[in-house]
Amino acid sequence: MTQRFTRGVRLGVDVGQVRVGVARCDPDGILASPVVTVPRDRETGDDGTPKDMTELARLTAEHEAIEVVVGLPVALNGREGVAAGHVRAYAERLGTVLAPVPVVLTDERMSTVVASRRLSERGVKGKRQRAVVDQAAAVEILQGWLNAQRRQT
Repeated sequence: MTQRFTRGVRLGVDVGQVRVGVARCDPDGILASPVVTVPRDRETGDDGTPKDMTELARLTAEHEAIEVVVGLPVALNGREGVAAGHVRAYAERLGTVLAPVPVVLTDERMSTVVASRRLSERGVKGKRQRAVVDQAAAVEILQGWLNAQRRQT
């Protein structure tokens, strides 16, 4: 039995220690595009929500996203390490902040490496690359997830 792809904008999220990259796709789920890099801010607002998650909630509402796809850093051997544990905890907390919008995890092996390589090939290097590599990684994460969804339908 094949499942049907639900039409709607999705956000892709690359969670780093310092920054969170955000991408979005068109409502038909064909192409992921960079949106913004959000500083990773563990400081909380008045409601106790970390400021970076509050910004992700704002972006989710602004783009009318029906789902948020978070990259899970799995090792090349398929095992989950410490970083994956941190991202799982982040995604779980983000899920409570964004509810009822679902947050799903997807394998993001090599997304930052691929994003860095593509940026370098385009001549984006150094400080300019650091400023956008998280967005580019979020694009890789979301595009990979979208492609996988299309293969399942």
